[in-house]
Amino acid sequence: MGTQRYLLGKLGQLFLTLLLILTLAFFLFRVWQPGDPVQTWAKATGSRYTPEQLAAIRHDWGLDVPLPQQYVDFMTQSLTFNFGTSTVVNPDESVNQLFSERMMKSLVLIMTSTMASIVIGVLLGIYGGWKRQGKLDNASMGSSMLLYAMPEFVLGMIFILVLSGTFHLFPSGLYQSPIPKQGFDRYVDIGRHMALPWLTLTLAFVGEFYLVMRSSLLDVLGEEYISLARAKGVREKYVLRRHAVPNALLPTITLVALSFGFILSGVITVELVFSYPGVGLLSFQALTVRDFNVLQATFVYSVIAVLITNFIADLTYGYLDPRVRRA
Repeated sequence: MGTQRYLLGKLGQLFLTLLLILTLAFFLFRVWQPGDPVQTWAKATGSRYTPEQLAAIRHDWGLDVPLPQQYVDFMTQSLTFNFGTSTVVNPDESVNQLFSERMMKSLVLIMTSTMASIVIGVLLGIYGGWKRQGKLDNASMGSSMLLYAMPEFVLGMIFILVLSGTFHLFPSGLYQSPIPKQGFDRYVDIGRHMALPWLTLTLAFVGEFYLVMRSSLLDVLGEEYISLARAKGVREKYVLRRHAVPNALLPTITLVALSFGFILSGVITVELVFSYPGVGLLSFQALTVRDFNVLQATFVYSVIAVLITNFIADLTYGYLDPRVRRA
């Protein structure tokens, strides 16, 4: 019963948070960008429109109705994922179709690089906390601090200069060769093009996972129950595996959820650097030419992704620490 109540409570919080963020976004965009968005869009595209054409575009965008009705339309579109068609990036093509074409490319890049950075960072953090001040710990600490402080675009440009420009190991950008290959060679070609963006995202976030895991494990190793387990004669490896690491993982799980928004912003930067045709590059293109339908979809999908990640982190946290479910 306690588990069900905990789950329902988190689902309710998830839905209310989504409604609140969408409401804030509706009014924030209108405060941040006052004036007529159609006029702003027309200036950004550099096209000349007659007043009648602008009025027709304003009607198509639903901007000729009162503000409360615009709010209802905005919420309905957001919650039903009906974002209409692209106005500039790819005129008259469905926004959802645009996203479906690029979403998988970004998801593969995000999920694989995030999992790699978590695994590498956590394992190095466990070893660094357990064997602190060792050679590997000192090397990991220095490199992690460097990677943590370095922006993603700088790291990406270094890889382009060194691994692509100097040693010619990987292509410097795009998703595949201009002339697509066939069969198994196509997957090899895609993998080579993804190598540098993947390496950039992985190394950009491995540092913070290492630092948090190492710090958390050092704190746990100083707890009284760890000293008690050692006093009872429990083997050190068993103390680490069964007592120290599970409790030290809790802050890391929270960090993964909190970092997902930064990972999404990092993807936009990385995709720009490598001209990788994912959602990040699409978002930048939409922002440049004021494609409001694509921007709305980008915002909604990003918010949902972050909220779901935090929801999964809350469930995992409650599973690992039963005290959270009883709170």
